[in-house]
This record gives sequence, structure tokens and C-alpha cells, in this order.
Amino acid sequence: MSKNLVRLLLALTAVAVAQATQEVLKDVTLGFGEALEHCRESTGLTTEKMEEFFHFWSDDFKFELREVGCAIQCMSKYFNLLTDGERMHHENTDKFIKSFPNGEVLAKQMVTLIHTCEQQFDDMEDHCWRILRIAGCFKTGCQERGIAPSMELIMAEFIMEADA
Repeated sequence: MSKNLVRLLLALTAVAVAQATQEVLKDVTLGFGEALEHCRESTGLTTEKMEEFFHFWSDDFKFELREVGCAIQCMSKYFNLLTDGERMHHENTDKFIKSFPNGEVLAKQMVTLIHTCEQQFDDMEDHCWRILRIAGCFKTGCQERGIAPSMELIMAEFIMEADA
């Protein structure tokens, strides 16, 4: 086999793996988002602020509103992903991610990334602000690793779900 063919096959494999992981993270994102409506009232999110969640993976999403951090906290509690100390429950988070098709592909990487982000902001006392900062760190880490789903992928799924 020529070197160029090997390089092409490796490149195609890398693209396929990246697309597969983006698909998994899209599914996890949408699954996690199912708790948003449940948490809207208890966290004081307006309809406009709630709509911002749909743009979480866009480049211009801003991690500026404490209410968004409170909503992420509430959503995490809804799925039992936090300990009593408001830190990630590693085992439950791993199981949650693995509950999605092919979730085992990303579970360990996501738990490790979230944990690393948690450690960076561990000294913050306000849980809503801390969780908001962790979410921003997590998003950046996913983008750097090439596993963040594109907005096109997320929006296509919303459209398909709306039509169903």
C-alpha cells in the first residue's frame, strides 16, 4: 500500500471517529436538555434566557448569566449527576453518558474533562457561578478535542424532533 493511501485511510478514519463522537455528544446534550423545562421556573429563567440554551455549542454563546449556571445545576440534580457537595457524581455521570447510543465512546473522556474543569473552579463558593464556569471550560475542552457537536447538527436534530 502506498504511503498516500495509508495517510488517506488514516485521515478518513479520524474524520469518522470525530463525527461519531460529535453525534454522541449531540445525543447527550439533547438528553440533558430534557430537564430544562423542569428547571426553568425554579431557577428564574425567562423564555428568552431559556432559548439561549439552544445555542450552547455556538461560538458566540456567552457564559455570563448566573441563572444559566443555576439551571445547569438544577438539570444536573434532575439526572442525579451531582453529589451532596454540588460536585460531579462520577459514577452517575458515567452511567448517564453511557445511556445514550455509543455513549461508552465518550464517557470516560467527558467525566475526566468535567472533573478537570471542576478542579479549576473549586474555590468558587457560589455554586451557580462555579457550575457556569465549569460549563464554559467543558465546552472549550470539547471544541479543542474536536468532539463538540456543530450547531447544524444540533439544529437538524431539533427540527427532526419537532416534525416527529
